[in-house]
Amino acid sequence: MTTRGPRPINSGAVWRGIALVLLSVVFGAPFAWTVSTSLKELSETIRPTPEWIPRTTIYSAVVDGRKIANAEVSWSTPTQIAPLGASLPRGLEVAWVRPRGSSTAFRPVPKSAVQPEGRAIHFRWRNYAEAVSKIPFWLYARNTLWLCALCVIGVTTSSAIVAYGFSRIQWPGRDIVFLIVLATMMIPFPVTMVPLYSLFKQLGLIGTMAPLWLPAFFGNAFFIFLLRQFFRSIPQDLTDAARIDGCRELRIFWSVICPLSTSALTVVAIFQFIETWNDFLGPFIYLMDQKQFTLALGLQFFQSQHGGTDWHHLMAASTLVASPVVVLFFLAQKTFIEGITMTGMKS
Repeated sequence: MTTRGPRPINSGAVWRGIALVLLSVVFGAPFAWTVSTSLKELSETIRPTPEWIPRTTIYSAVVDGRKIANAEVSWSTPTQIAPLGASLPRGLEVAWVRPRGSSTAFRPVPKSAVQPEGRAIHFRWRNYAEAVSKIPFWLYARNTLWLCALCVIGVTTSSAIVAYGFSRIQWPGRDIVFLIVLATMMIPFPVTMVPLYSLFKQLGLIGTMAPLWLPAFFGNAFFIFLLRQFFRSIPQDLTDAARIDGCRELRIFWSVICPLSTSALTVVAIFQFIETWNDFLGPFIYLMDQKQFTLALGLQFFQSQHGGTDWHHLMAASTLVASPVVVLFFLAQKTFIEGITMTGMKS
């Protein structure tokens, strides 16, 4: 009876694992920092020594002769006190104080009446509610979802139909036209930006959502290539059998090809959703009315609207905007990876 020794360690797999972990840290750190900052107080976001775990300084303050052991403090200038009628001399450094967790109004006190007592871990969850209330967040979210739905439906449908024509139907010049379609991928968006803007202006569509979703119904070169390669991996015998049974091309496409290409179509839908959800330049060019803004444009408007940026509120809004994309990827991770890896594999 022979005993097996320990399996040799695959050094290549170990190094690949280490590289993947490092890449995960590099790409995940910005999002983790955004979430961390979104749970901090404003004063903590601009500390000279940043901290990953949200903390707060515990203050005690004396207000009207009464000591507040755990006070919430907001620093301000004397010019902000004067309009409220506070009887504090000009030139005196002041602070706004109220009991932590209280909904009562802040009271102005001299800076000398406030003393730091220590630091403690503190997650300021209400940053999210405050960020949502500062901008019409749900209106922007509705506009973005509506735009994403139109673009996903348009791109997925049109790209799949064109890809079917390139992969399953024989016609003169097919390969040459396909190469021309691929060549359009090398044209950067800034080259076509001005001609497209002129076209939509002549059509009277500037200031509407149409320029953002209308091009989606004319296909996408990359998605056409992706779906064509996937369609070519489906056995030709299936479509030939369908033709023998009397099915026309549209029926073959809908009843045979599409059901077998769910993973590839899902990849296209996810890619297009993420692209539309994160798109800033398109809405910035074509949208004029604030009621039509998307979330990406709304974030920029939020930052420009408040001169001194409330970083904790901006990061809270950014976390809310980025979270659906992260959640979508994890929910569709298996289908996404399957669609990417199977594209181009010939059965």
